[in-house]
Amino acid sequence: MSPRPDLLIAHADVVVTMDADRREIRGGWVAITNGFVTSIGGPGSEPEASRVVAANGCIVTPGFINTHHHIYQNLTRSFAPALAGNLFHWLRTLYPVWSRLDEEAAYVSAWIGLCELALGGCTTTTDHLYVHPKGAGDLISAEITAAKELGFRFHPTRGSMSLSEKDGGLPPDSVVQLDDDILADSERLVGLHHDPSPGSMVQIALAPCSPFSVSPELMIETAHLAERLDVRLHTHLAEDRDEDAFCQEMFGRRPIEHLEHVGWGSDRAWVAHCIYPSDEEIQRLGQWGTGVAHCPSSNQLICGGIAPVRELRDAGVPVGLGCDGSASTDHASLWLEARGALLLARTRGGPEAMLSREALEIATLGGAACLGRDDIGALAPGMAGDLVVWPTNGIAFAGALSDPVEALLRCGPIAAKHTVINGKFLVENGELTPTGIDDMLNRHRGIAQEWLDASRTA
Repeated sequence: MSPRPDLLIAHADVVVTMDADRREIRGGWVAITNGFVTSIGGPGSEPEASRVVAANGCIVTPGFINTHHHIYQNLTRSFAPALAGNLFHWLRTLYPVWSRLDEEAAYVSAWIGLCELALGGCTTTTDHLYVHPKGAGDLISAEITAAKELGFRFHPTRGSMSLSEKDGGLPPDSVVQLDDDILADSERLVGLHHDPSPGSMVQIALAPCSPFSVSPELMIETAHLAERLDVRLHTHLAEDRDEDAFCQEMFGRRPIEHLEHVGWGSDRAWVAHCIYPSDEEIQRLGQWGTGVAHCPSSNQLICGGIAPVRELRDAGVPVGLGCDGSASTDHASLWLEARGALLLARTRGGPEAMLSREALEIATLGGAACLGRDDIGALAPGMAGDLVVWPTNGIAFAGALSDPVEALLRCGPIAAKHTVINGKFLVENGELTPTGIDDMLNRHRGIAQEWLDASRTA
């Protein structure tokens, strides 16, 4: 006899499974035991469970997966001096401010940022922390401590910058490191934290920041290290037209040519943004199996352009969602990013370019593919017990009767009613379940104010 499920989410208007058959079950239910989905079905077949939570008036989806973020940036959200300018201006303005990052700031910003992501329906997130000032401490482990306290499924990436202004790069000396130090710390973090097992709550990837902030030698050595340790690779790529010009002048190649040159053209890698690939480069990305983190809000706010998501997916490129840094997006709602992906695709390619179901697939299965995981992104027996219960009743959804799944992203705005990670509630009835939120917000405000005051006197 199967054990009694720990949790049963029952009586949903629709359960959107994202399973191999893309089943959508009216009146459906999902059972979770020991952190994994154990069964799923329709009305009248519900098992007895230790806890039953009704999802009437709601749609249940797999948890959304965030494939690109810089969580520490919520300490400089909507930073006024950086707002008027392109990507390179924005970065040059903020690098000196971020050089104050330390373990306390990394821990507090991660704790707050992960809570914000949970409210927006995210159950697995990456974080690309590439600023490692001298004497800052173990920033990645500080983030992981926050994720473990909250029970968040976490894929931090050991980011890095090694090419400073004096060497022809963009960042100042205060936030760059030597290649050997980066590689040694990358290996240390993988040994300390990386768990490749099914249902893993922590996995590490290696993430030199961008072509304009790291040397080709570091990219090559990082690819070799990732192969040896069997972990994934992540970087920014083809994000801005200035990046094209930089790569041509510095390396004599376009960004995606450069990616191939340094040994990253494989299914071990996923890249952020990828707004400016050529048609031929899109086909190469698809042949390699290299994933793309699509960041709709950030690309709009920094005026970067619209990524060719339709063309990427048609070429077989895995495409996931990223909310990107909290100083360029200024929020961390993957519901908003999924809606943004839907709208931008239609703006770029017309009404046949995307419907809500495809945007939901990008937010779930697409993200799982970018992270190289086959145990998240869908609701089916054996998958991780990560799901979101979305409220679809009330004024915002009045009249949305013909297709509730299509309405999920077209109506709203909404936030998660329940966010369940590893079978446990992080958001319940629209409220975060952890204690100490006000204290953490006070700590966060204190750090952010200190950074702001320091920037005004610099």
